[in-house]
Amino acid sequence: MRIGLVAGESSGDLLGAGMIKALRHSVNDLEVEGIAGPNMVEQGCNALFPAEKLSIMGLVDALAQYRELRAIRNQLRDRFIANPPDVFIGIDAPDFNLTLLEQLRREGIPTIQYVSPQVWAWRRYRVKKIARAVDCVLALFPFEAEFYREHKVPVKFVGHPFADQIPLATDKAAARINLGLAEDATIIAMLPGSRISEVKYLAETFLKTASYCYEQQQDIQFVVPFASKIVRDVFIQVGGDLVKQLPITYIDGQAREVMGAADAILMASGTATLEAMLVKRPMVVAYRFSRLNYFILKLWVKIKNFSLPNLLAGETIVPEYVQDAAKPEVMGEKLLHYLNNPDEVKQIMERFSEIHHTLRQDTDKQAADAVLQLVNKKVEQMHA
Repeated sequence: MRIGLVAGESSGDLLGAGMIKALRHSVNDLEVEGIAGPNMVEQGCNALFPAEKLSIMGLVDALAQYRELRAIRNQLRDRFIANPPDVFIGIDAPDFNLTLLEQLRREGIPTIQYVSPQVWAWRRYRVKKIARAVDCVLALFPFEAEFYREHKVPVKFVGHPFADQIPLATDKAAARINLGLAEDATIIAMLPGSRISEVKYLAETFLKTASYCYEQQQDIQFVVPFASKIVRDVFIQVGGDLVKQLPITYIDGQAREVMGAADAILMASGTATLEAMLVKRPMVVAYRFSRLNYFILKLWVKIKNFSLPNLLAGETIVPEYVQDAAKPEVMGEKLLHYLNNPDEVKQIMERFSEIHHTLRQDTDKQAADAVLQLVNKKVEQMHA
């Protein structure tokens, strides 16, 4: 079996690697090629281009790199039309993948989009293009699957791999021992994002929030994990004197371990909020964009909540603040409230546990099974 595949960013790389590994349990002669990250390469995927090529934040950045991305997409299109794979799979990166999926499907190649574009949130008109482009959407979340069923687009809910990987109960004391943190400390974790652009917009606000909390409660310690050294340097540079005035521990990587060690978390919106929910820690979520990106998003976004825990719960259980609403004193009060109201935190954690069980679906196997079903269906149609 030969598979064409495009994965964007590190999250797509991990999803692709898990799916490839699961497929190898059922397929002996599996051949995979396309845009891939190191984890997919480790599973035997031939990387024609690295996944980092698709690591873009915001519409403005995407426009700046449009020519290069279009050239890469055209090369992939020509390669796969000339030598058709049994199935082509786009993982995340919808602005890149949907056009390619549609082009290849027109040529009779079965297609799958793994990870739904956020059509339920903004640019809903894209659902028509998705319907033309794919034979099936593999959705990570139940509310996404429901959206596609309402719009008559073939979909399969496969759960989220984080829900499989993260235990139902996380040991806070063990996490602190592993990180060299005091077991009896009061700890607030701060996760300002993994991208440089995110950290530039959020670092000062997060540090001012930490300063507000510290002024109210002197026993608080702050722990900040960083995805890379350059992100760490940007955070410290933007923070200026604030970073010298607070008891902050910096940690390279290990974001999930840091979340497990925390009493409360201040974090950027994104997939990390899902991890925080799965490790059962209360959080305050914030996000800031460039003024231009925020203006564009305000025109298109049509949902009340933007953080994953709230979207999955179908209600606001996590406080979230975007752009100018992300005020240090407001977010600081929420964090302090968590620290001093354990009964309320317990109720939130129980809700998180319910969602965790829903998302535990053995995602890698579910995705692999969906791929095999589509390929077998194509074979049956050819011999009918």
